Amino acid sequence: MQLIKEVKDFDLKHIFDCGQCFRWEEEEDGSYTGTAFGKTVNMQFECAGIGEENAEKADGDDSRSIDDCSGRLIIDGASEDDFEKIWRSYLDLDRDYGEIKKTLTAGDPVVGNAIKSGAGIRLLNQDNWETLISFIISQNNNIPRIKKCIENLSAAFGEELPEYRGRKRYAFPTFEKLAELEPEDLSEIRLGYRARYITETAKAVAEDGGRMLYSLNQVPTKDAYEYLTSLCGVGPKVANCILLFSMEKYESFPIDVWVRRVMNRLYNIDESDVKGMAAFAGEKFGAYGGFAQQYLFYYMRGFAE
Repeated sequence: MQLIKEVKDFDLKHIFDCGQCFRWEEEEDGSYTGTAFGKTVNMQFECAGIGEENAEKADGDDSRSIDDCSGRLIIDGASEDDFEKIWRSYLDLDRDYGEIKKTLTAGDPVVGNAIKSGAGIRLLNQDNWETLISFIISQNNNIPRIKKCIENLSAAFGEELPEYRGRKRYAFPTFEKLAELEPEDLSEIRLGYRARYITETAKAVAEDGGRMLYSLNQVPTKDAYEYLTSLCGVGPKVANCILLFSMEKYESFPIDVWVRRVMNRLYNIDESDVKGMAAFAGEKFGAYGGFAQQYLFYYMRGFAE
């Protein structure tokens, strides 16, 4: 099965390499293979109107227009029903990112320059539980190791899925399954102190069958934040990541080491002044804080590559 959809304001590398998800891997041909909501697919994006003379601009450099991200999305392994039930929402395809980029740029030319480096970013609508545990694992960790930990956790305790492209695939383990475990049961996955966070959080979520966790999309951001930070191992940065990447709380502005650096470089805010950065983002970006954070994060990461 293969689907082809016309999309705009879209780039797979920008989307899957901007720190919001950990179960997608780039293939040699530039496509990405990953698993979400119990489905494994391969996605390829063909940028429209890109000839050899414009190929460099299409590869994410700063000379690219904020609108130069239209083309064909090819999804291998998905039916039309899968697209409507999963991938349309997951990829946030019904949102006008062109308007978001124009609004941010009009209010702040500084973030406008950052947008050019990641103009094809879209914020994924991920599963609440998987995002919660993924960002607990992400603490004081690098992306390759985060990915490895999540894959090992899924292989050990997740449901086995149909083989895809010659490789076994696994769903992310449920909170019911992880709630049955103790930290020592996760020793082979080498999660360190995070093992206790995961098992205790799983037990807390399982107490009400996940009802509170999955209701957070519909409650005010402040209430959702308070619930998340009551869970073991969830601090302000992790909570804001979960709010932004799975609960559509788009004013959330997660601040990690990369965001501290870019806020210092572009806005001259002291790297240790996290509260000042949060206040600045709230005033400057408002309801679009999360979108601005992703453009800034991707921009800053580009300097390290």
